[in-house]
Amino acid sequence: MALHVPKAPGFASMLKEGARAYSGLEEAVYRNINACKEFARSVRSAYGPNGMNKMIINHIEKQFVTSDAGTIMRELDVEHPAAKLMIEASQMQEAEAGDGTNFVVIFCGALLELAEELLRLGVTSSDITEGYEKALAKALEILPTLSCHEIKDYRSLIPVRNAIRAAVMSKQLGNEDFLADLIAKACISIMPEQTTFNVDNIRVCKILGSGLHMSEVVPGMVFKRFVEGEVSSATKAKIALYSCPVDIIQTETKGTVLIKSAEELKTFSQGEENMLEQQIKAIVDTGVNVIVSGGKFGDMALHYMNKYGIMAVRLNSKFDLRRLSKAVNGTVLPRLTPPSTEELGYCDNVYVHELGDTSVTIFKSEAAESRIATIVIRGSTDNYMDDIERVIDDAVNTFKGLTRDGRFLAGGGAVEIELAQQLAEYADTLPGLEQYAVRKFAAALEFFPKALAENSGVNATEIVNQLYLAHKQGKRTEGFDIESELPATIDVTSKNIFDLYTAKYWGLKYAVGAACTILKVDEIIMAKRAGGPKPRAGGPGSDDES
Repeated sequence: MALHVPKAPGFASMLKEGARAYSGLEEAVYRNINACKEFARSVRSAYGPNGMNKMIINHIEKQFVTSDAGTIMRELDVEHPAAKLMIEASQMQEAEAGDGTNFVVIFCGALLELAEELLRLGVTSSDITEGYEKALAKALEILPTLSCHEIKDYRSLIPVRNAIRAAVMSKQLGNEDFLADLIAKACISIMPEQTTFNVDNIRVCKILGSGLHMSEVVPGMVFKRFVEGEVSSATKAKIALYSCPVDIIQTETKGTVLIKSAEELKTFSQGEENMLEQQIKAIVDTGVNVIVSGGKFGDMALHYMNKYGIMAVRLNSKFDLRRLSKAVNGTVLPRLTPPSTEELGYCDNVYVHELGDTSVTIFKSEAAESRIATIVIRGSTDNYMDDIERVIDDAVNTFKGLTRDGRFLAGGGAVEIELAQQLAEYADTLPGLEQYAVRKFAAALEFFPKALAENSGVNATEIVNQLYLAHKQGKRTEGFDIESELPATIDVTSKNIFDLYTAKYWGLKYAVGAACTILKVDEIIMAKRAGGPKPRAGGPGSDDES
């Protein structure tokens, strides 16, 4: 008879064998805070123009070298539930503003780190969360008054370039002027008259070789593919788009054909060939000189297309086919039928071009307003070009943000110090225990100029003191001078270092929301998973696309 081991009394006795439960300040709250602190510290070193890169090898052995917090968090498989809450908040920031993911994590980590000090002094979690929420409400009230720059005409190149420069500079210091110019041109070229700007209409094509300064903007689409047939260029192209293969049509049901002689075999093949030629001829008669297909081109079909001088382009991705149909204003047809006038796409130039040792097919639109623009990136390594692509993504999202709300705040830690100063004064007016939390909220904002200084190898305490001194004298746009070798401040507006108002607004909201949620947790219950760990989606042996 097996020896019965009784379970410990209390909540744990109600759970399955192997389940874990943590409760109280020591076990649950401090445990969560420590996990979040460690995670925030690891991404804090990647903050700002001089932030260090991280090398990440994900679960399918793909390597990433980047300082983009969004990518770092997406590729890390974080298990801790409290750290996951921070990551979810930063993902919401990514969805809402497109930039500022690192801001959310650093600020949330700073709030929790300073909350720990209050908890050890005996202040309750509810008092801290109440104070943080009061401080957030006051900060969001102050924030609009700190706006120092506004863009009203977002079709003008120079103001847009200056506005998105800081978003580029934070990841690519030294190349910000060239890249900001490139991205601003691409965004303005596809800005529609009526509808809103769509970030998906800026495409990126990465071609290995040469240097970054050989990158260019192409109005239209660029595909890393060679044409299927012999024709390699077309001007004033009328384009037919098909999602089916361009080949002899296969019957839906299987049939048997009994052929008794060589003559019958020749006649049978001839009939198929004639039918295919008639189909190609019917398409040519509509004026088509480029056929784009999502399926394969048969040898016989290519023979007739070469005969009639039609350019054949194959696209493997249905998404590329859909985007091209949008770019050329055509309709994707599911069967090999002649397109009507409304279904035809139009492009000024379709041609094959060689960049380095890579052949590309370019659909170029010469019209004043193209529907899609492609930024062709050149670079020495794939990792480097991936990082440039992330910069473009951040800058394009900044452009989208400024089309909704053109207000900008002073960058370089200026707005954070001004907020911290005003919140510290506000804390003095509060009578209850929440005043301590408001002061800690103000102190948490100091982490940003400190991170910029530490990552640049400058004394962080000295920089914060200098910034406070300047802001006390009314210099509200004074921020950290990243180019100075000594601890120094500068009027950041003179250097066009701006932060998008909406990105900062949502960043504060999401960071405080995540921090308060984590502080309100006083018990962690981890139920035992039945049947062992489940296989991760996208892992080895999975069909999911990474």
